[in-house]
Amino acid sequence: MRAIIIEDEPLSVAELRTTLAEVAPQIEVVATASSVAEAAAVIAAVGHDLIFMDIHLGDGSGFDIFERTEIAVPVIFITAYDSYALKAFENKGIDYLLKPFGREDLQRAIDKLGLLAGGGSDAAEQDSPAPTQTPVYQERFLVHMGARMKSVTTAEIAYFMADGKYLHLVTHDGKDYIVDRTLTEVGEKLPPNLFFRINRRFIVAFDAIREMIRYSGSRIKVVLHPPLAEGEETFVSTDRVPDFRKWLNR
Repeated sequence: MRAIIIEDEPLSVAELRTTLAEVAPQIEVVATASSVAEAAAVIAAVGHDLIFMDIHLGDGSGFDIFERTEIAVPVIFITAYDSYALKAFENKGIDYLLKPFGREDLQRAIDKLGLLAGGGSDAAEQDSPAPTQTPVYQERFLVHMGARMKSVTTAEIAYFMADGKYLHLVTHDGKDYIVDRTLTEVGEKLPPNLFFRINRRFIVAFDAIREMIRYSGSRIKVVLHPPLAEGEETFVSTDRVPDFRKWLNR
């Protein structure tokens, strides 16, 4: 099990390393980062299975990292404040440790991963394949317009667009709403036969694609409806092009 520690206090990093070695020696710390920018780069470059993340960093909030790169592993949040618990659990959080935390607190968090428990003692049960479950996708998204609320059906959605700290839900008729989620969270709730994440900023519905233009170097420009702001263009990320072609040809 490989872990990344995101923490801007060297002493806290050292204490966490020491406690981890005592509580869960099977966890190897493969990298550390002390800022939002550094963390985004490390997460994208280093293979890992778990992240320990401080919420208050020198150049911003740990939650800002989710806007800069895709996080697909469990996160154990560490902070001196208890006011971010709900948001933490909405962002891959499996536990929320308040500083200063003890050995028992860290062990409880690790136990949630099933690392120490071993997943049960019956070897036959461990070897048997898990039953296949049909994924359940979200049919509606709740959006806010000041004090008012509205439920938007998946069929109405043209695309999601990440813009700094905000995630926009744009409908086929051109309405633009703010959604209190990350692009990664939304992507997990959408039916993959109808929606595709073309890059770090956009998840698009098939019905919203009006034109595709092939460029050199396998690049693909996607023209959407409703159109983007004047002068703005969006391309399929180079590493996503093969999967995008398969998605179009399914």
